[in-house]
Amino acid sequence: MQKQKGFTLIELMIVVAIVGIISAIAYPSYMESVRKSNRADAKATLNDVAHRLQRCFTTYSAYNNANCSVANTLDGGTITSAEGMYSVTAAVTATTYTLTAAPVAGSSQAADTKCGSLTLTSAGIRNATGSYGAECW
Repeated sequence: MQKQKGFTLIELMIVVAIVGIISAIAYPSYMESVRKSNRADAKATLNDVAHRLQRCFTTYSAYNNANCSVANTLDGGTITSAEGMYSVTAAVTATTYTLTAAPVAGSSQAADTKCGSLTLTSAGIRNATGSYGAECW
């Protein structure tokens, strides 16, 4: 009688179980890495807008001067981050501003409960609405 070659059903089931366990561990870690990189996009956008507002303040002695294009853009409007995952809004007065980057509804960032919306103020205070708060920065 000739010996059969191949894998038994038990061996295949063990491999499937191992692959399933590895996938169950790896996928959440992968998604967290994607969310973290998208947060970097929001931070970059917030910092860019903050720098432009600081230039307005240096030039016009007010954050909300009519000649300041970024303040005009943000006045009742939004700026979308480069990757399109966050929408930046602002509350701008002559002497202060608060920038908020909120995840765009329907994007993968909308499920980011650890950080939620990121905020940056004219005083340099950085925070987030999620459970991790300032750790998100």
